[in-house]
Amino acid sequence: MARILIVEDEARIASFVAKGLTAEGHQATVAEDGPTGLDLALGDDFDLVVLDIGLPGLDGFEVLDQLRSQGSRVPVIVLTARDSVTDTVNALESGADDYMPKPFRFAELLARVRLRLRQHDDSGSTRDDVLDAGRVSLDVRTRRATVDGRLVDLSAREFMLLEIFLLNPGQVLSREQLLDHVWGFDFDPGSNVVDVYVGYLRKKVGSDRIATVRGMGYRLVP
Repeated sequence: MARILIVEDEARIASFVAKGLTAEGHQATVAEDGPTGLDLALGDDFDLVVLDIGLPGLDGFEVLDQLRSQGSRVPVIVLTARDSVTDTVNALESGADDYMPKPFRFAELLARVRLRLRQHDDSGSTRDDVLDAGRVSLDVRTRRATVDGRLVDLSAREFMLLEIFLLNPGQVLSREQLLDHVWGFDFDPGSNVVDVYVGYLRKKVGSDRIATVRGMGYRLVP
């Protein structure tokens, strides 16, 4: 069970997220404004913060800036109704670990929550800003990927898929694991969505970099 702080002033959204996380076995606490959220995040031992940008008192950017400037490394997933690329990049560069544009599907938010909690648990601290294996590199704050020194344009799903591979270089990941961490909800067991997206990713990073392990799944070749 993880302790998760939800800083969101829209009661309907806050209740929706809190109920969903509670149903997944987590302990959810809600703060309805920026100052309260900041005080709780700094004063209590939360495992993750879900942070809205448009907050009364202090907006999400200010809350995030103060959290990081005071040494907090708690993973933060930003929720924003702003679809500006600039706002998204600003949030990530200010110290957010991930972001979700509104409106969003809870299943996708849950996938990101699981991923950030897993990374935090595995390392004992938040993940590095840049993940790399060989000549494949992923900057998780600026959302930029490079292969052999050149920038590669990735969709959101391709980005999350590559991130999982880079977090587990050389490890065989089953289709079920990839579905859970990238899509966050159950597909028909016969669905080939993982295979399709691995195919997309191979075209962008090189087919020889992602190996098929028959009957088991896929692994990133370091």
